[in-house]
Amino acid sequence: MSVVELVVLFLFAHAICDYPLQGDFLSKAKNRLAPIPGVPWWQAMAAHSAIHAGAVFLLSGVWWMAVVEFVAHFLIDDAKCTNRIGFNTDQALHVALKLVFVAALMMGVGE
Repeated sequence: MSVVELVVLFLFAHAICDYPLQGDFLSKAKNRLAPIPGVPWWQAMAAHSAIHAGAVFLLSGVWWMAVVEFVAHFLIDDAKCTNRIGFNTDQALHVALKLVFVAALMMGVGE
């Protein structure tokens, strides 16, 4: 698979995971500043991060990339939800990590 194809797949998967697979419930429930009553924010954030980690694993086949994605997605989205970064920075960081994964895969680091 070419670099361009892999980048497109990672970005497509990110868009699917961050929008239709997140949905309104997770989008609201993961925010520790305005959580849904009775729903632990960290549980919703972990579920959302796990969706992203699963997509990374399905595309890469590399377990440690999925772990890195889970942790990074959790921390980046929490920073956005607590107003430490904005939406555009949030998305730029997610895209940057996907580019790092693609570079690692192209260099054979994931094997």
